[in-house]
Amino acid sequence: MTRTVAGLVAQSLVDNGIDQLYCLPGVQNDDFFDALYDVQNRVTPIPARHEQGAVYMALGAALATGRPQAFSIVPGPGFLNGAAALSTAYAVNAPLLSLIGQIPRGAIGKGFGLLHEIPDQSGALAGLTKSSDLIGNGDEAADKVRTAWAQVTSGRPRPVGLEVPVNVWSQPVSGDAQAVTAAAPSVDQSALDRAIDLIRAARAPMIAVGGGAQSVSADVRALAERLSAPVMAFRTGHGVLSSEHALRIDMPTGHRLWPDCDLVIGLGTRLQAQRMGWGMDDGLKVIHIDIDAEELTRISVPDAAINADLRDALPLLIEALGPQPDRADWAAKVARVKEDTRAELVAALAPQMAWLMAIRDALPRDGIFVDELTQTGYVSRILFPTYAPRTFLSSGYQGTLGWGIATGLGAAHARRDVPVVSISGDGGALFTISELATAVRHKIPLNAIIFNDNAFGNVRRFQIENYDNRTIASDLTSPDFVALARSFGVTAERADTPEALRAALGRAVDNDGPNVIEVPMTGDVPSPWQYIMMPKVRGV
Repeated sequence: MTRTVAGLVAQSLVDNGIDQLYCLPGVQNDDFFDALYDVQNRVTPIPARHEQGAVYMALGAALATGRPQAFSIVPGPGFLNGAAALSTAYAVNAPLLSLIGQIPRGAIGKGFGLLHEIPDQSGALAGLTKSSDLIGNGDEAADKVRTAWAQVTSGRPRPVGLEVPVNVWSQPVSGDAQAVTAAAPSVDQSALDRAIDLIRAARAPMIAVGGGAQSVSADVRALAERLSAPVMAFRTGHGVLSSEHALRIDMPTGHRLWPDCDLVIGLGTRLQAQRMGWGMDDGLKVIHIDIDAEELTRISVPDAAINADLRDALPLLIEALGPQPDRADWAAKVARVKEDTRAELVAALAPQMAWLMAIRDALPRDGIFVDELTQTGYVSRILFPTYAPRTFLSSGYQGTLGWGIATGLGAAHARRDVPVVSISGDGGALFTISELATAVRHKIPLNAIIFNDNAFGNVRRFQIENYDNRTIASDLTSPDFVALARSFGVTAERADTPEALRAALGRAVDNDGPNVIEVPMTGDVPSPWQYIMMPKVRGV
């Protein structure tokens, strides 16, 4: 039988280790799903109830596993529905193959008003992906599919787009699309030597880690211990170094140490908060290591820029370090500032901290926590303890309200070996709560906690504090989430206190199936923003 474009793409999922395809089928992709039928014993389709749910689930699975995932949605409104999730995947460096349908090849750009036609879908997709392409006919299909997979599995992890017009799926192809992984950039010895010299001269070094360091936890720990350098993370870098390690610090501690730091080493991070927010001057040197060459000079030019995979660069750096100066005074100061800052944070943010510690106590050490844009979520970025890589999932700088439940479902589906908890506010929860139907259908054991204050709480806070209490468009009428969850067939209960939440989550973790816990939030909680949006302290 002659292989078609649809069969080629379906087989490429198998060849590249894709176990499940998060999707929402539709007429432009019918030929593809017919081909998928023949490999469904290898690739399980997971149909979502909304395109954003499908893309968020793929994103959650990618972040929780560190492995490529794939999704398929229809063009036009389907693509636009998934675009918020796709932009988030781009922001947090998730390796996704994005299979997007298209109108007939000869009609693209003509404005005929065909079903699901939008202006310049290809341009929009290109702006939200590492790379994207359109398969114009069967003759070019194998090369374009192969190239797409090479992009997914090589270099900086980010979504890769592949559009297929409705009249191209059924065209015959020749050849296969087995991906060829591109080689990582080699470590430049002169840049490495410059970094070594800077480290040897430093008396007060710090390390900042982002999502790019999630796969090099052991090397980061080894480097930190050799240098007596504290390691800070904000959103996507949590878990690279365990919160229990003496050198692991939160961002407020890093900010308070920043004026005395003479060297910062950025590993898989933009260093955006530090360089643009906290300030720079001539007394602070920068070593920046990143697989993406563009990131190295995007904000400012570092003193040593190493364009390489951290898995290649860090072992070479550690091996070449040699004897280090005595940094006992710096280590003592780090420990003192860390302790003082922690005590202040715990006291200042006690209500949110109580909820977070209830979750932490009930969640096993290797359990996965999915952050959201809610008052408790903001505090989690500085106070929630994490012990292992890929156990704290965040939407990063994109700050995507409503991502929590669907992303948590993807994480829980891909990592059934550990409990997964997502947190949401009542505002964000309703973005993807329809995916509870997907959870029931596929028995996905997510534990979703919804903090309900009947408001877009952070918007309301800013209106009260910054606009003379002129609140507008921030109050909500939210449903009874327990009753709503139960209507889907989901186990649900309400927890009015941190102690009740701890007990409820303990029961949920033991329950093999989706669970919802509603937490009514009455009264205001203290603002965390002075500890998140911190002022410039260098170069003033």
